Amino acid sequence: MYLIDHATIAHLISAYGYAAVFTLVMLESAGIPMPGETILISASIYASTRHGLDIRFVVGSAAAGAITGDNIGFWVGRSLGQRVLTRWGPNIGLDERKQKLGQYLFLRYGGAIVFFGRFVAMLRAFAALLAGINRLPPLRFFLYNAAGGVVWASLFGFGAYVLGRGIHRIAGPVGWAALALALVGIVILWRFYKHHEERLLADAERAMDRQAAEN
Repeated sequence: MYLIDHATIAHLISAYGYAAVFTLVMLESAGIPMPGETILISASIYASTRHGLDIRFVVGSAAAGAITGDNIGFWVGRSLGQRVLTRWGPNIGLDERKQKLGQYLFLRYGGAIVFFGRFVAMLRAFAALLAGINRLPPLRFFLYNAAGGVVWASLFGFGAYVLGRGIHRIAGPVGWAALALALVGIVILWRFYKHHEERLLADAERAMDRQAAEN
């Protein structure tokens, strides 16, 4: 459920152009339910069919919005997330050991989570926040986030520009297929985690304690 509809998106593109693309993509990436991918595709089709926008600036605006919004989400998570988890985490089953497991997983696989999260519907809005909460190093986050934002904006932006309105028939199924694969992956990982829970928690605890001692 998004806060604006397709008619509003069309109006924003025609009235504000690149600024609208940047703003909506940024808001979605920061965690607000906005149709960032939809406005990127719509603006790219607009550039292709009406020539009112330059596709290079459309893609650039979307990439900049994605990177900016993700950085906002990351620093919010990094600044406030740990305090929230410390206060409320145990109430929802996230005790200190499980919080260390999250940090451990992001320490090992955080870059891939941030990069590929950009292409998964709904995960786009939360990958950066989770990276911040789980203390992914800022430079590593920035590099993978920037790469994901540029590749995502280029694929969908230039793809929509070349394919025109037909991209809507592709982007929707691709996004939902990515979400379905992500959900299947989550179920598999959850089953693996429950089967090896104690070993994983112990490994994470040792690794994070060792890192804390080194720092």
